[in-house]
Amino acid sequence: MSKLISLREANQAFSRCIRDVEAGQDYVITRNGKPVARLAPIADGRVLSAEQEAARARTRERMKRGWPLAARPLDRGTLHER
Repeated sequence: MSKLISLREANQAFSRCIRDVEAGQDYVITRNGKPVARLAPIADGRVLSAEQEAARARTRERMKRGWPLAARPLDRGTLHER
């Protein structure tokens, strides 16, 4: 359950709020009695959609294979030709 806290309170006790959030507390910050923001712990891991997982798998496979660049080895003289 979220704990309501005023913007002024959150500003004055920000370090305490962060410690509480690290411990799992969730805050709803209010301004003039109206909710304006949420201060909550970050989830342990990002959840990807099936489409995103497939894209990541394709990208990792491409990275393993590498890209054929057909470039010749470069030496210092070639890099600094005038």
